[in-house]
Amino acid sequence: MLLADLVAAADRVGATSGRLEKFAILGELLGRLSGDEVPVAVGFLTGAARQGRIGIGPALLSAVRPEPAAAPTLRLLDVDAALSTLAAVSGSGSGAARAAGLGALLAAATAPEQDFLRRLLFGELRQGALEGVMAEAVARATGLPAAAIRRAAMLSGDLGTVAIAALTGGAEALAAFDVQLFRPLQPMLAQTAADVGEALERLGEASLEAKLDGARVQVHRRGDEVRVFSRRLNEVTPAVPEVVEAALALPARELILDGEVIALRADGTPHPFQVTMRRFGRRLDVEGLRGELPLTPFFFDCLWRDGRELLTAPLAQRVEALVEVVPAAWRVERLVTGDRDLGDDFLRRTLAAGHEGVMAKALGASYEAGSRGQSWLKVKQAKTLDLVVLAAEWGSGRRRGWLSNLHLGARDPAGGFVMLGKTFKGLTDEMLAWQTERLLELATSREGHVVWVRPELVVEIAYNDLQESPHYPAGLALRFARVKGYRHDRTAADADTIGTVRDAYTRATGLPAP
Repeated sequence: MLLADLVAAADRVGATSGRLEKFAILGELLGRLSGDEVPVAVGFLTGAARQGRIGIGPALLSAVRPEPAAAPTLRLLDVDAALSTLAAVSGSGSGAARAAGLGALLAAATAPEQDFLRRLLFGELRQGALEGVMAEAVARATGLPAAAIRRAAMLSGDLGTVAIAALTGGAEALAAFDVQLFRPLQPMLAQTAADVGEALERLGEASLEAKLDGARVQVHRRGDEVRVFSRRLNEVTPAVPEVVEAALALPARELILDGEVIALRADGTPHPFQVTMRRFGRRLDVEGLRGELPLTPFFFDCLWRDGRELLTAPLAQRVEALVEVVPAAWRVERLVTGDRDLGDDFLRRTLAAGHEGVMAKALGASYEAGSRGQSWLKVKQAKTLDLVVLAAEWGSGRRRGWLSNLHLGARDPAGGFVMLGKTFKGLTDEMLAWQTERLLELATSREGHVVWVRPELVVEIAYNDLQESPHYPAGLALRFARVKGYRHDRTAADADTIGTVRDAYTRATGLPAP
């Protein structure tokens, strides 16, 4: 397939807001691909080349601007091969080699293809062909259930591989995707409830668990081998020897556990999230930092035990398996109740212990890997949202010389982000210095004092209320927004959606969101 065909389909997807039309466009495109083209196309359409980062930043893309080709000739596999060559460049003279390789690739591309490739390499493709839409498109192209496609993608962590299997092997090939030890699963996520009463009203009797502001981990064990994975599915085993030791001490041969690790003070209260995350950025002298900042694991789910897959088991059974192998000191505190007063008291005690709230979980629900379903609800003391930084403004006065005022956006599941407001409140000098350096690395364009950036950084924003506003596309704006901290463990795909924001407005006001 020509790259031009994919670019045309991507443009059509970006031009429509209808999900069914997006599915149809992408499904038709997938049906025309050869097997080796599928992972390339899926990666391009979800905004991530399969080679990952290849050492090409904004400066190089701005500097290398050959005249576009008059007619399309580039095939998808030509582009994939060129990106693989660029990714392999290293050593002395690598900068010049990358520039030459990029120049040759762009010179063979038409103007629309050049624009697509630049946005792909910048990481700013927002045409709406996100993984959820793509999974539905694969289902449309193959006639297979979308739920089966999503489950296989969650278990494999690679939608391109699943797409190939579905297109070439059908349902039988999809059935081969299953839980494998040491291949991390996408974590199950939670929606938000205003308070414990609302959570219990929606779930009935539920498991209330302390919501820790730690680092999410997934621990896999077989015999004497243990591997620890982060929320983003990166292996972090060397950085957390305490977790490895804890896993090896458990009375089981095989395990997959879901939980959090957190750094505790001497009195048992938790350090802030940013302090805990210091352990995850260290690769040298881990033992020295361990002495200064020890970590404690707290597990809340058991997904595999001694050859038995528990993903489809109800939460009550998974917790039973957890209790059988994990001692109380390494389990998240929990209470099973349908009583609002007992739930409110549990929340108060959890907050008094220094944690950020509670999780309410449906007792009969399975583990929906990668999903932000209705069966897990989070209740926090403060109103917070995880939003994406879209741009920043150069500061004035004390903040002169720093990128300060952040433009904040919620994720649109159909593609892109919806701006909800700006803030510089809560930013310390240290955060201002760090974000200025990082945002300049992510810069895509400038308009006066505004620097637009690739939407990659997720920041936790506390706010007082949501109000109607004609100044923003969603018709809503944050009131008294302030930065709680950057969430380095999360990607833009994990940010709160505009639907979550609208639901929060409706719950708070009783009015339909604009």
